[in-house]
Amino acid sequence: YQVINTNNSKNIIVKNAEMANGANDVTSKNDNNDTALDSRNSDGTEQNSNNSETNYADLKPHELPKYVSLQKNAPKGTELVCDPVYVYKVEYSDIKPINSTKNIQKNIGYQNNKIGIYIYAEVDEFTDKADELVNSNGGDWGYVLIPYNVKDYNETKWNKVFDRLGEKHLIPIIQLWDLDINENDDEVKRQIYKSAQFLNKLKWPIKQRYVSVYNEPNDASFWGGKLDPVGYAKILNETIKALKEQDQNFFILNGAFNASARTGGNYLDEETYLIKMNKAVPGIFRKLDGWASHSYPQPNFSGSPKGIGRNSIRAYEWELNLLKKYFGIDSEKMPVFITETGWAHKESEAHSDGKRVQYGLDKYKVADYFKEAYENVWLPDDRVVAVTPFTIKYDPPYDHFSWLTKNNNPYPQFEAVKDLKKVKGLPQTVTYAKSKVIECKYRNIDD
Repeated sequence: YQVINTNNSKNIIVKNAEMANGANDVTSKNDNNDTALDSRNSDGTEQNSNNSETNYADLKPHELPKYVSLQKNAPKGTELVCDPVYVYKVEYSDIKPINSTKNIQKNIGYQNNKIGIYIYAEVDEFTDKADELVNSNGGDWGYVLIPYNVKDYNETKWNKVFDRLGEKHLIPIIQLWDLDINENDDEVKRQIYKSAQFLNKLKWPIKQRYVSVYNEPNDASFWGGKLDPVGYAKILNETIKALKEQDQNFFILNGAFNASARTGGNYLDEETYLIKMNKAVPGIFRKLDGWASHSYPQPNFSGSPKGIGRNSIRAYEWELNLLKKYFGIDSEKMPVFITETGWAHKESEAHSDGKRVQYGLDKYKVADYFKEAYENVWLPDDRVVAVTPFTIKYDPPYDHFSWLTKNNNPYPQFEAVKDLKKVKGLPQTVTYAKSKVIECKYRNIDD
């Protein structure tokens, strides 16, 4: 086991007294000094007289080596309290391409299946449907974009979701949402760090922990009713810091922008927005691990798959050019995650008298467009890591983007993408071994 300092200098936590044997080094740190408390002899052997292996997690607190010393050195007015808890030991698999290293996508470091879909954590069947879609026809370890409310700390719910993702070989891209940005700075910061701590507790299925930091902040309707590039830059910066402090394997993406919007009303042109962000937090874009993009085919979500520029399914190229032009980012090496895209089909299951947006493409044309986009644009582009179209299912009257009907039957685009030949993804997967540890804290006697 090991004793480490917590945020409060009066607290000490004993960790890593694993069911595996022999870990009995103790290090105590506080704000005033660093003191090493070693329960080994000077020659490195155990102090146990019989040199037998000890299962420290099953010992009573007073039987722990150096417990007496820790108790004796308790700060005035505190006592040492110890309880058993469970933690997970993490092990990563090797990266093993099927044929040779040429199959590894260089900007992400593993053999990659780019196919994905936007789903929701609350519906188990969506995970099954996503697996059917993205891991078909030779595919494995495709992607799912999942929104996560930063005030949701339901471990039972989210552990169940992540267990299913691991079972189905689905790589999550977690998109943060619902930060109370209009609260005071302390409350905003509290939500940022508490959500980071919560996400760090979950059993991520692969080594990379992909997180997109909110959604289209250059649209006021998605950012607390205001256009605030300065505020978003600071929140992005703080979120990167909070997540990286928890685990360096968090792979941070910006919140994807509305690329086609021009300044006016609720919108601020993305180019202007990015410049203001970097002015507020110089170098903010160099802190990102990858780039999230909403590359929609405009106008009216009905544009040609052959389109180029900011109004097309290749809007990410326009964005990468901005990053290179203004901030010196190497656009060829920046991993791109198209976290939303797609065409709207005119079919809807809304009542005939319902008010809904009208679109011109039928569901078969939409299926053809998706097939063309994947085969001719996204899959051949080595910068693109994942494409997660919006959305697996949306209720009428806004179901023009749905890939499933209200009865969960597939639209033609589902079948078209399901039939695409896919790559067997081989990311570094994670194995979690449950271990029992003893956690000790100095507690105020008056508590």
